[in-house]
Amino acid sequence: MDATTLHSIGELSRRTGLPVRTIRFYSDSGVVAPTTRSPAGYRLYDIDALHRLELLRTLRELGIDLATIRRVLDRELSVAEVAAAHADAVDVQIRALQLRRSVLRVVAGRGSDPEETTLMHRLTRLSGEERRRLVDDFIDGTFGSEDSGPAAAAMVRAATPDLPDDASGEQVEAWVELAELVGDEGFRARMRRAAAHRASGRTPDIESAAGGELMAFTRRTVTEALGAGVDPAGDAATPVIAHLVGRFAEVFARTPDAAFRDWLAQQFEEAHDPEVDRYWRLVWIVNGWQVVPDLVPVHPWIARALRAEAARSDG
Repeated sequence: MDATTLHSIGELSRRTGLPVRTIRFYSDSGVVAPTTRSPAGYRLYDIDALHRLELLRTLRELGIDLATIRRVLDRELSVAEVAAAHADAVDVQIRALQLRRSVLRVVAGRGSDPEETTLMHRLTRLSGEERRRLVDDFIDGTFGSEDSGPAAAAMVRAATPDLPDDASGEQVEAWVELAELVGDEGFRARMRRAAAHRASGRTPDIESAAGGELMAFTRRTVTEALGAGVDPAGDAATPVIAHLVGRFAEVFARTPDAAFRDWLAQQFEEAHDPEVDRYWRLVWIVNGWQVVPDLVPVHPWIARALRAEAARSDG
């Protein structure tokens, strides 16, 4: 085809692979207007029209809308500008699809009921700004009063959970649980007390009384148990907790009997609120942070192990 050759819609259809009715639609819309008409009134197109049609087809296959394509063909926008903007839009779609995939995998793995599935979908569909607002509302509602102190709020705000666009199933589950947790007023009160205590830098009473050497040993022991997957409520925890109780009994000059174990469990329960520890662990998961050994929930592990041991003895 040269610059002087004119072709019918049928010929353009054969050359471009587009249906005749589609080319006629583009022609009627003025996007690819005919160059002239034959004596019989049939539309005829030159090589420029063919090139416009080929570019139009390519851009449509890439998902670009017809209004934008018209601006490209009229040279109001460059192909590069449109491609860059469209690539950004595709990135957003990909991230949304990745998040949707994670939600579906969680639903499939957990066998979620319709209500849980709806909640999970609703929470994960929140924009990044909406998710931050949800956490901001929790922080403001928890630490808004003057007696809460700015240090506690600053500590919690510094570790704001931020669900990534390519979240894994584990991160989606953690985010949903976290979103439900921060909406509970009872948890807010517990978080307020725990965060203020931690922000003050004051060592829990049991740690001060036990001393640095014993607490360092305790932290290493529990961290190793957690690393080995030892369930504090299981039989495998029995020798671990027995050894720890013996060490604490020596320091406190007490007999490692049931009364001492009950007292020790109370001390560790007061030192760390398990729901607050759960909050921090969920934050680590959502943000994709590596668990720091110093932040391993030593206190709740010991308390749970002691309570489980007592329950087995009573049974």
